[in-house]
Amino acid sequence: MRVGILGGGQLARMMAAAGIELGMEFVVLDPSPDACAGRFAELVTAAWQDATGAERLLACDRLTCDFENVPAEVLDALSASLPVRPGPAAFAAAQDRLVEKRLFRELGIPVPDFFAIESRPDLLAALEQIGLPAVLKTRRMGYDGKGQAVLRSSEDLEPAWQALGGQPLILEAWVPFEHECAITAVRSSGGEIRHYPLSWTVHQDGILRLALAPAPVDEAVAAQAREYVDRLLERLDYVGCLTLELFAGPFGLMANEFAPRVHNSAHWTIEGSVTSQFENHLRAVCDLPLGATDMLGHALMFNWIGAMPDPGLLLSVPGLAWHDYGKQARPGRKLGHATLLAAHPAGLNEAVRAMRPLLDTQTASLLTGAITPEG
Repeated sequence: MRVGILGGGQLARMMAAAGIELGMEFVVLDPSPDACAGRFAELVTAAWQDATGAERLLACDRLTCDFENVPAEVLDALSASLPVRPGPAAFAAAQDRLVEKRLFRELGIPVPDFFAIESRPDLLAALEQIGLPAVLKTRRMGYDGKGQAVLRSSEDLEPAWQALGGQPLILEAWVPFEHECAITAVRSSGGEIRHYPLSWTVHQDGILRLALAPAPVDEAVAAQAREYVDRLLERLDYVGCLTLELFAGPFGLMANEFAPRVHNSAHWTIEGSVTSQFENHLRAVCDLPLGATDMLGHALMFNWIGAMPDPGLLLSVPGLAWHDYGKQARPGRKLGHATLLAAHPAGLNEAVRAMRPLLDTQTASLLTGAITPEG
């Protein structure tokens, strides 16, 4: 089976690493000549709309993506010649925050109040109804905290408008959440759905830093998350892995966004689950039986952002798995991740305590509260 992947970042790299073990071959299309998935796959350097690149992809048996902002119209054109999974409709919904929020509302998945913003008068009128604080976001191309501004007072309006105005925007009410979480599920072309345990997630500056699984929440909360993700999967006739990011608080669960691809919050599944999200995504895309999603222990995944630490000391911590994406360092860039795996929460706590003195101050601070719910 030859699989084409649009996008050549670390997600494509980890998909290819999983798929090679299944006997698959990969062609990756990415605009960057140093896309890190190129070490595991044939790399085609071209723009998304490039005809030559598309021709190379058409030699594949299946197509998928590691980047949710591959233009939906490109995927739609390719789908006329071979299966694109998940389908273009899922990407079209995820690429526009207004369309996404309307889809959530239509499916009965709670969301914060929101308004489409085309002009300054629109913004002022929406703020009259929502109040402050609120979050102003671009409708397209925002991820890892990009393309958004928090409005805490009237003094924030002008800088936010100067930074984001001139394009379609969405204003969302501020959500006073207690914590964030994410549910990853995989759906086959035949409609079978399997869920990974809910992840408890921690973000900083809009970037995921930690994911703890299983999330220390009541089963009723986890069941509600599974119900919400199922509604999305069924409506979109989805094939592959999808992650729904959620706010949690006294209001219950409220949707933030969904990703039509494998997702950072479920990287722990490589070591922590019977079948990783990457393998299960490929199984679904290629019409193979889905693998078990049961956990092999308690997992804590954390990202390396901007710089990779020296693995020499950290690899001495029991239960730690190391992932270096082979990317050029720069501020705010995800360069790798590590996962701690233990048989029980107490063992995870012990490993965190062993790691803390070996980390930079910022990461150590995040880890200090990472597993507070279990003590």
